[in-house]
Amino acid sequence: MTILSVIIGLILGFVLRGQDLSQETIVLINFPGEIFMQILKLMILPLIFASLVAALAQMDPKESGQMGLLTVGYYTMTTVLSTITGIILVLLIHPGDPTIKNDWMIQHIEHTQVSPLDTFLDVVRNMFPENVIQAAFQRVQTVYVPYKHKYHNVSNHTHPSGYRKQMAHVPGMNILGIIVFCTGFGIVISQFGEKAKIIVDFFVIFEAVIMKIVELLMWFAPLGIVCLIAGNLLELEDLSDTAAVLLMYVLTVIAGLLFHTLVTMPCVYLLLTRKNPLRVVRGMTQALVTAFGTASGGAALPISMQCLEENLKVDRRIARFVLPLGSTINMDGNALYEAVAVIFIAQLNNITLSLAEVITVSFIATIASLGLNSVPAGLVSILVILNTVGLPINDVSLIITVDWLLDRMRTSINVLGDAFVADAISHYLGNQLKETDKENVFHQEIQDEIKMLVSASHSRRTSNASPPVMSSRASMVPPQTPSLLNTPDPLNWKQTALLQKLYADISLGKVEDV
Repeated sequence: MTILSVIIGLILGFVLRGQDLSQETIVLINFPGEIFMQILKLMILPLIFASLVAALAQMDPKESGQMGLLTVGYYTMTTVLSTITGIILVLLIHPGDPTIKNDWMIQHIEHTQVSPLDTFLDVVRNMFPENVIQAAFQRVQTVYVPYKHKYHNVSNHTHPSGYRKQMAHVPGMNILGIIVFCTGFGIVISQFGEKAKIIVDFFVIFEAVIMKIVELLMWFAPLGIVCLIAGNLLELEDLSDTAAVLLMYVLTVIAGLLFHTLVTMPCVYLLLTRKNPLRVVRGMTQALVTAFGTASGGAALPISMQCLEENLKVDRRIARFVLPLGSTINMDGNALYEAVAVIFIAQLNNITLSLAEVITVSFIATIASLGLNSVPAGLVSILVILNTVGLPINDVSLIITVDWLLDRMRTSINVLGDAFVADAISHYLGNQLKETDKENVFHQEIQDEIKMLVSASHSRRTSNASPPVMSSRASMVPPQTPSLLNTPDPLNWKQTALLQKLYADISLGKVEDV
C-alpha cells in the first residue's frame, strides 16, 4: 500500500503540473502531507527518549559498551566507503561542464566563512547540552557576527572590520545531545537493578504507548505520502530545464547511491554475518518507502523499529539503541552526495583538485555530515568543504534545485544502512544478551512483561469478560495453567505477571477428597 502511494503521488504530481494550479490549490494539496509529517516528527523525541532508556536499562554496562563500539565502528566504515565511492565516480564521469554556468542564472548565496574546526567543536558541544529540555528544540552553533570599528574622520562614518565568533542557540532539535543523555541515564539505571524497576516499567510502557500511536497513524500514511510527493512536485519550477542542465550530475549521484546500496552495504553485511542481504531489504520495505515518501529518516524511525523487530526478529534492545543513534551519525548518503557536489562545483569552474584537496574533501564530508544532518540539503556541510578548499560558494544554488529527488533517495539509503547495522549487531550480540537474561532474574522479568505488553496491545478481547465458573470441588484445586495467563487481557497484563510470580513462588499442598 505504501509503495502504491509513492507511485500515485508521482503520477498525480506530474499530471497536475500541466493544469496551471493556483498557489492556494497547491497549498491545500500539500496540507494533509504536512500534517502527517508534523505528527510523525512529534513522535521522534518521546520515542528516542523512551526507547533508549528502556533498552539500556535492561542491559549490563559492558554489553552497552560493546554495542556502542560496534555500532560506531560499523557506521564509520560504511560512511568512509560511501564517500570514496562518490569521489571515484564524479572523477570518472566528470559531470561538471563549465558551459552550464552560462545557461543558468546563478543566485547569490548569503554566507560567511565557516571553519571546519568550529563545525567539529559544535558537534562536541551539542553532545553535552547544558539543558536537556532546551535540547529538544535548540542546538548550539557558532555564528559569525560582523563588528564595526568606529573612528573619527571628516565624514564620521563607521566601517566594518571583520567577524566575531559567538556561541548561539539556533532552532532545531539537538538529537545528538538527547541520545548522549539518554544513553548515560539508561546505563546508570541498569546499575541499580531491581531497585529501579518502577522507572524501567514506566519507560517500557511509555514506549509501547508511542508505538501504538504510530501504528494508528500509519493508517493515514498512504494519503500523507501521496500529498507530500504530489505537493513537492507542484512546488518545483522549470523542472524540465533543470533536468536537462543537471542531468549528468543527478545521474552521477544516483549511480553512486545505487552502487553503495547494491554493492557496498550488502558486501560488508555478507562478509560480517554470512547472511543473505536480501532478507534485510525485504523486511525493511515499508520503512524504506516511508523514508522515500517523507524524505525524513526521523519520521521513518518508528516504522524502522517495527520492521526490524517483527520482520527480522532483531532484539528490541538492539533496535532501540542502534536506530536512534544511526538516525544521527549514519549519513552514508549525505557524505556521498556532499563529496560529489563539491567536486562537481570545482569542475564547473575548471578547477582541478589536487590529491591532498580530494582527501580533504572526503575527510570533511565524512566528519561534517555527523552532526549537521538536520540542516536541509546538507548546505552547511557543503559550505564548510567549499571554504576549506577555496571554491566559489554561489554555485551551491545549482545543486539545491534538484535536491528534492536526491534527498529522498539518500534518506532511504540511510534507513537501509541502519537496518544492516542493527541486524549485524544482533548477529554478534543477540545470543549474548539472551544468555545474560537467563542469569539475571530482573532482566528476565522485564522481558516477560514486555512480551505480555506487546501481546496485550494486539489483543482485541474485551476487558470485562466474566471468569469461568468452577464447581466447589474444582475450586479447591489450584489451577496448573490459569486461563488468565493463556490469554493476556489488554488491561490486566501487570496482574497477569504478578499472578504468574505468585504461582511460581507459592506451593500449595495437595487437597484430598473427604
